[in-house]
This record gives sequence, C-alpha cells and structure tokens, in this order.
Amino acid sequence: MKCTVHIYLLNALYSQRLADDLYEGKESADNRKHQWEDELRITSDVEKINVLRDVSFPLQGQMPDGTDFSHDLTKMMLFEIESSDAPKAYIGASESIVNRHIVEETEGVLTIKLYLNDDEPYANPYPGLFVASKEFPKALIF
Repeated sequence: MKCTVHIYLLNALYSQRLADDLYEGKESADNRKHQWEDELRITSDVEKINVLRDVSFPLQGQMPDGTDFSHDLTKMMLFEIESSDAPKAYIGASESIVNRHIVEETEGVLTIKLYLNDDEPYANPYPGLFVASKEFPKALIF
C-alpha cells in the first residue's frame, strides 16, 4: 500500500476567532494555522503502521571526525512502518512536542499526520524525526 506522511508545526498564535471574523473562517497571510508543513512519501509497499508511545529510539551515526556514535532518545512517539519489501522505517517526535496524530486509510493509501507544538525548540537529525532540545543528546551538540 502507498503511504504518505504529513508533519505540521502548529502556530500557537493562530486565532480561529480572527479567521472567522475577517476571513470567512479561513487562515490568512498574517494568521496561519501552521508555521510549516513537511510531506514525506514512503516508497516501499507498506503493510502496517504501529504507533509506539513513550519509547526509546537509538540515534546512530558518525561524527565529523569519523567516529561512530549511538545514543538512545527517550520519551519518543514513533510510527513504526512495516513494509513487505524494505526494513522497518521510523517517523516521529519527542512526546513533549507532539500535539496529536492521525493515521488513516483512504482508497488504498495510508496517511500519517503528525502535529507538533511550536512552544519548545527541537532538532531534526534526519527527515521525519523531531527531537525536543531538552531530550537531544548533549554529546552531539557542538
């Protein structure tokens, strides 16, 4: 099955009342619901999506000097994407910045929607992963 992921950063300053009063209920250039939206497409044949709450996730990679690193990110909300023709993939964010999520299937397409709060700084170490600054491994900040 095809799968798309939409990630939204909410705008805490958005006013539905202003939208209703001045713009027929719609957002305007000065009153946006989202600060940004990111869309990812999963190119493998997705069979299942598991929602994992308050879990750890290993962030692994290589430092600029070539040494390997591995740090567990804790308190994560993840979508574990299982495919028939690819390894599991993970999309998600720190629980502290997640506002809400939706997983839906329409006409043979799975859609994940993840809404993030804008009241806490975060890092985006790779596409689809958002880590609250207070949860980000200090050893990787330089």
